[in-house]
Amino acid sequence: MDWPKGFEGLCYGGDYNPEQWPEEVWKEDVELMRRAGVNLVTVGVFSWARLEPSPGVHDLGWLDRVLDLLHEGGIGVNLATPTASPPPWFGLAHPDALTVTADGVRLTHGSRDTYCVSAPPYRDASVRIATTLAERYRDHPTLVMWHVHNEYGTPCHCDHVAAAFRTWLRARHGTLDALNDAWTTSFWSQHYSAWEQIVPPRATQYLPNPSQALDFRRFVSDAMLDHFRAQKAVLRELTPDVPITTNFVLGDWAPVNQRHWAGEVDLVAIDHYPSSNPPEETAFAADLARGWAGGRPWLLMEQSVVTYTGPRMVAKRPGEIARLSLSHIARGSRGAMFFQWRASRGGAELWHSGMVPHAGPDSRIFREICELGELLPSLREAVRAPVEAGAAILWDAEAGWALQAPGLPSAELSYPEAVRQAHRVLYRHGVTADFAHPSADLSAYGLVLVPGLYLITDADAANLRRYVEGGGTLLVSYLSGVADEHARVRRGGYPGALRDLLGVRVEEFHPLPPDLAIPLSVPGGGPLRAHTEDAGRPGDERLPSGRGKAGETGESGERQDTGTFWSEHVHLRGAEALALYTGSHPSAAALSGVPAITRNRYGTGTALYLSTRLADDAYARLLGLRPAHVELVRRGEWLFAVNHGDDERTMASGLCLPPGGYAVLKVRD
Repeated sequence: MDWPKGFEGLCYGGDYNPEQWPEEVWKEDVELMRRAGVNLVTVGVFSWARLEPSPGVHDLGWLDRVLDLLHEGGIGVNLATPTASPPPWFGLAHPDALTVTADGVRLTHGSRDTYCVSAPPYRDASVRIATTLAERYRDHPTLVMWHVHNEYGTPCHCDHVAAAFRTWLRARHGTLDALNDAWTTSFWSQHYSAWEQIVPPRATQYLPNPSQALDFRRFVSDAMLDHFRAQKAVLRELTPDVPITTNFVLGDWAPVNQRHWAGEVDLVAIDHYPSSNPPEETAFAADLARGWAGGRPWLLMEQSVVTYTGPRMVAKRPGEIARLSLSHIARGSRGAMFFQWRASRGGAELWHSGMVPHAGPDSRIFREICELGELLPSLREAVRAPVEAGAAILWDAEAGWALQAPGLPSAELSYPEAVRQAHRVLYRHGVTADFAHPSADLSAYGLVLVPGLYLITDADAANLRRYVEGGGTLLVSYLSGVADEHARVRRGGYPGALRDLLGVRVEEFHPLPPDLAIPLSVPGGGPLRAHTEDAGRPGDERLPSGRGKAGETGESGERQDTGTFWSEHVHLRGAEALALYTGSHPSAAALSGVPAITRNRYGTGTALYLSTRLADDAYARLLGLRPAHVELVRRGEWLFAVNHGDDERTMASGLCLPPGGYAVLKVRD
């Protein structure tokens, strides 16, 4: 299905909340939207209390007038179902539908997302309000897309959830014997003899069962998906030609498995609010969204005109709104949307930014919004071709969930950080990367990185063997392949299901204290290198090949690479050592001379194993990558080039990019 309905160009706009403003402001809003080039706005996300001020009583007149005004202005509407924020009367009428925390505390109305997707009263009310909106606006000419809910992500641990969880477990495991085996319930006398004994992983005395916690994360994602499907069914029946989506969030807190959801939405849409390094985080989020979408176009549904670092709000540098939006579009987004159109004057997010800031249209932010709106129509041809990627990074949300369990060898393990490092290294060296699931066909990639893939099925492990056997290069990082899909450790030595492929057997893990770096040495001397093929960087730059810090520098002036955070006692079982642990520190003395990085020839391909954490530039040298200082993304005959730095850069074509400059070029191979 084409989306949004009737759109051919790029989507531009954001969340519009007219209910926050006097009606006389609405006309000004539409005039400013037209000035800025806005063609799509999301309406109604948090308006349930205004649409249904009391049970079964609806007030839709104000929304009629808003949609009519937007249509007159030539602006399409992505109409939301407002189920992410039930009105105050709902919690009073149905207290059993309010969220219960793992500690057993029932939350009250006063924020947003206070609901339980498994509570029948909430599910029924959600379908009713979605039906009301679809019946009212099914023929409205400005309706071009449906936006179900908002940022699914509120888990609950109430009795409704307990009953639904048990039903889900029956469907997944079939029998109690199978469940007891999968969860290893013989440990700590957790064996279940009746389904009624099973409850969600609520607060308990000590460590919870990691397999139970993992299954609960899976259940929560599926329960939320059922809630989405219930609304989608109504909307599809009443408006069969209008695309339907919801907005995914990023972060390891999100309980939604976006890859599983991707087949249920007509388009993948994400909200992205980068913090520490916006260019790198933007590329990461965009590539991840493209992976969830299976390479198809997706949409940046929300971003901000400022940066939120956690402790403070930081203004984006001049031109950064356009640069980051262009990066998303280069990597597959069908447009650039924001939260929100007009900055709020009150409420919990009154200091959240807007396309029209508190200062009004006479502001730098709004002028840059207008400039971006003028730019986007010129990119219509350039975004038709698919994004070209030279490498893939394996991503599995469930592996990340499993690594959040307490009781692991290190409390500092972070799946997102392991994946981000792999992506960061490729990004900084000009390699556009796809994110792929371990079950995906990987044959198109010359290089595949496998960071921290703690869980893996036998079938997915076989898929990786086929990839390498067919000539691919695979780099597997520590703590991959260790456990099966039930989070049970694979016996016989680590890295479990990948031992034969990698040609190694790990006897012990040695997590390192944060202040320890173990020196690494290369057999025979020389630099750390795996002699891999070029990973597919666009190669259209003429730039200096600056170096970053990789480790300590010895007396001879030669670079001394080090391993940090993690180490292992690795035995060779057919592989060769590319680097060895050295040093006399008590925490590392037992590993002196033990392989740290290995290479195994398997079939016609190569499998590398990294048993420690390298600095980014050492990681890059291991892969044979050259530094890049301009973001380059190829889409068919078009090349997107963005200079996020403070220095002028010259491309091989002769084009000079000033600091903060960007260009979209038609190139010939």
